[in-house]
Amino acid sequence: MKFTKTPIADVVLIEPQVFGDARGFFVETWQEEKFKAAGIDVKYVQDNHSRSSQWTLRGLHLQVQQTQGKLVRVSLGSVFDVVVDLRRSSPSYGASWGVELSAENHRMLWVPPGLAHGILITSESADFLYKCTGFYSPEHERTLAWDDATLCIRWPLPAGVAPKLSAKDARGASFAEIEKFA
Repeated sequence: MKFTKTPIADVVLIEPQVFGDARGFFVETWQEEKFKAAGIDVKYVQDNHSRSSQWTLRGLHLQVQQTQGKLVRVSLGSVFDVVVDLRRSSPSYGASWGVELSAENHRMLWVPPGLAHGILITSESADFLYKCTGFYSPEHERTLAWDDATLCIRWPLPAGVAPKLSAKDARGASFAEIEKFA
């Protein structure tokens, strides 16, 4: 397993070893000792699985209390995965970064608490899986505006295509307005 630092502090891109042959493949997606050795020493309490159609944009989500760290991956299709650092004490505070995660590249992303997180489905459909360090808490959930110009996120949407958004995601708060972390 290869663990690579990203431009956002504490966010780690994980590339597992894939063993494949004519029958298919095998990949280890979580192994406590390897993750601990890479500095990701966490306990997961909830697993989630979503399926979305092409050009659906989910996010940018965070919980301001009962925060969640997430280990995310794609088992079908591809997504453009984005994080935004909302930790005032972080050297990458205010920065955003995105990466493609797909069933083909098997990449995973560790998203620590204190970041907003979102995905854009770039394939016909995608199955997105994530392990969480905290339970979902709707009363503490917030949404950061996916299109806030100050974030400079380059969502890979084709010209003239608007993302499919939930009502909640369409009403996201600006970076200036969103609650931040210490």
